[in-house]
Amino acid sequence: MDLLDTLTAKGLRREIPTREEALAVLATTDDEILDVVAAAGRVRRQWFGRRVKLNYLVNLKSGLCPEDCSYCSQRLGSKAEILKYTWLKPEQAAEAAAAGLAGGAKRVCLVASGRGPTDRDIDRVADTIAAIKDANEAVEVCACLGLLSDNQAERLKAAGADAYNHNLNTSEGTYGDITTTHTYADRVDTVNKAHGAGLSACSGLIAGMGESDEDLVDVVFALRELDSDSVPVNFLIPFEGTPLAKEWNLTPQRCLRILAMVRFVCPDVEVRIAGGREVHLRSMQPLGLHIANSIFLGDYLTSEGQAGQADLDMIADAGFEVEGAGQVTLPRHRVDAAEAAGHACAPAGGACGSGGGCGPCGGHGEAAAAAGSAPASADGQEAAPEAGADSGPNDELRSDLVRVRRRGAGTELAPNA
Repeated sequence: MDLLDTLTAKGLRREIPTREEALAVLATTDDEILDVVAAAGRVRRQWFGRRVKLNYLVNLKSGLCPEDCSYCSQRLGSKAEILKYTWLKPEQAAEAAAAGLAGGAKRVCLVASGRGPTDRDIDRVADTIAAIKDANEAVEVCACLGLLSDNQAERLKAAGADAYNHNLNTSEGTYGDITTTHTYADRVDTVNKAHGAGLSACSGLIAGMGESDEDLVDVVFALRELDSDSVPVNFLIPFEGTPLAKEWNLTPQRCLRILAMVRFVCPDVEVRIAGGREVHLRSMQPLGLHIANSIFLGDYLTSEGQAGQADLDMIADAGFEVEGAGQVTLPRHRVDAAEAAGHACAPAGGACGSGGGCGPCGGHGEAAAAAGSAPASADGQEAAPEAGADSGPNDELRSDLVRVRRRGAGTELAPNA
């Protein structure tokens, strides 16, 4: 296919495709899906080999968020029966992080619901970072705390944070349709604050929520323009008790097309499959590894993921390898450019690769989930599919796939890692 040959060649040269080419990827048919995966896979292997970076989420403060993000189980007015608790103590968070590190994660993502941190919250997170790094000096730490005020990013950097996650989620044109308590510009400002303080910028999207293909392309090009080191791609799992509870329109093929489009637009950037992979990719998750080079291990913020060992088995069975602590995630040219600019895009092992970074990190408590053995997730609903391409069993409501997290951080039960 001329389109895929062109996109592969551009990706190998680190050349950005046109908007029309990006849209054409989303318009390919299910019959072409293996060709799309193969083309994106060549670009992925050029810059990241067969390594898969593992990230581990620790939900420092769950629920009770004042923001009204429509997709979020922690939002204002949410009736989702999730865990609700205030700040974990540093030693509790360090214990939770240790489980993920023992499972092979090289990055810990510290997430807290809320509009944004107070100065006291920054102190709490600084103490938590210290506790985690005292136990494992080489670990990468990404903070995800919401909208940042002046000098807060600098304080996190001084405390030892390597990265900051704040997802754009959707296009500027549709942002007001999903959230009214803050703006798209607020989110861009926070990503710029993090980058300006020398933190690796991790920012991604939610694939869906009713936006068009054009909106998906808009947000990915915006992320490219922000120079995010890591782009978490979330797929919505609709939680009962949230405004998007009835939105079930994704198929595995649609998810793969979206991942491929992101890879072509961001060829040399860490692309993470974040919330929703177990629910929406299901048995086709291994194909996603041929496009993305990063996933979350184990559970998510408010939902359970598949067993950590199942993640590791999937990686090995698909012919990939877990990225080690001593390996740098980003390609050398991006590391050199970041170091020249004074950014920390390659700490012990590289970029903030959601969202998630923290794929389903949502600093407004927005990323609420991903999936599990009976899966669940955080973000992402779908625009209407192209005619004849994405209709099928996913059109039915599958609330049975959403499993609220009842273990790990904030509970007395052992975490999944």
